[in-house]
Amino acid sequence: MNAPAAHTPQPTILVGVDFGPGSSFDPTLDELALLAESAGDAPVARLTARRKAPDAALFVGEGKAEEIKGLVTMHQAASVLFDQALSPAQQRNLERFLGVPVADRTTLILEIFAQRARSHEGKLQVELARLQYLSTRLVRRWSHLERQRGGVGHRGGPGETQIELDRRMIGQRIKSVKAQLERVKRQRQTQRRSRERNGTFKVSLVGYTNAGKSTLFNGLVKARTYAADQLFATLDTTTRQLYLADADRTVSLSDTVGFIRDLPHGLVEAFQATLQEAADADLLLHVVDAASPAWREQIDEVLRVLADIGAEELPQILVFNKLDALEASQRPRERVDRFELTPHRSASRVFVSAAQGEGLDDLRRLVADAALGLSEEACTPAPIHGSGVAEAEAPFPMNTTVLVA
Repeated sequence: MNAPAAHTPQPTILVGVDFGPGSSFDPTLDELALLAESAGDAPVARLTARRKAPDAALFVGEGKAEEIKGLVTMHQAASVLFDQALSPAQQRNLERFLGVPVADRTTLILEIFAQRARSHEGKLQVELARLQYLSTRLVRRWSHLERQRGGVGHRGGPGETQIELDRRMIGQRIKSVKAQLERVKRQRQTQRRSRERNGTFKVSLVGYTNAGKSTLFNGLVKARTYAADQLFATLDTTTRQLYLADADRTVSLSDTVGFIRDLPHGLVEAFQATLQEAADADLLLHVVDAASPAWREQIDEVLRVLADIGAEELPQILVFNKLDALEASQRPRERVDRFELTPHRSASRVFVSAAQGEGLDDLRRLVADAALGLSEEACTPAPIHGSGVAEAEAPFPMNTTVLVA
């Protein structure tokens, strides 16, 4: 697959707001910066604020909005990106106040998905999500349209608004796209039934975006799936056959779309056909970016999305990737151990470097054991007593609890 076409990056201001316990807040705004770069923007300044609740009109309040406006002028920014979701009214008011386009995290993710979708199915899924989102934003995009009055021959009451006409057209298109996706879903079900009749053991790669799933996929099956150090490098599901010498059998391996914090519900819903590959798998390879300081939160977010699609109880192998990016003092003493997903559920864990090919033989053996049913279940409800982790493995404790909104 060819890399997505690039365009001249536009300077943008990043804004994040801390609403206290229970809210999603990243004080560094690093992930928002990666999203912005993935969409083709160039972050030039970051600003964070703290509030008890969103301002109804400007989300951040007038004082902080003035501060953002000063940054826009100073850096000649072309846009402002918020790390939290904005209401249509807040988005419209901020654009008027700041004088530049304003987008939130949801808009940004939808834009990236639209840029990256390559297959017919992927394009349909993204279009559905964007249409569903746009239907709530007509008040902003078509604010110049006035209400149409009833003409001669009418009773003088208000006619149908242009916004209502646009919403009706969008509703019709949503029905059409859903019908097309339903056909795609039936095709996938036919393919899955064929694999089931053949007794194929199904393995799916899941994980947080940019954890290295596509690089791992390429390393395991010698494929040429597009992989890059960016968020949502690939969106379309790819399935290949993987031969396991230790099991003397072939299994199917699928690479699926990555997850992310606050993934728009519309995208989860729209990508059901793709995510169904994970839900129907016999084994999940849950890929984790071991070099990320937020790896525990990312695991929790993936588990949340798996629960949304009904795949939370499937056997898992935790694949801690990017071993090559760790300092020598951070490297684990043991390459394979057990990891506590929840207080009553653990999974096998293996440390690998997909880019260097390190640890892939250990991973193949774990998958082979799971395919043969020889290993203890890859993910078991039995609780773990004690950490079982050597002192050198301190960056990756087994008994860690992180609260994620």
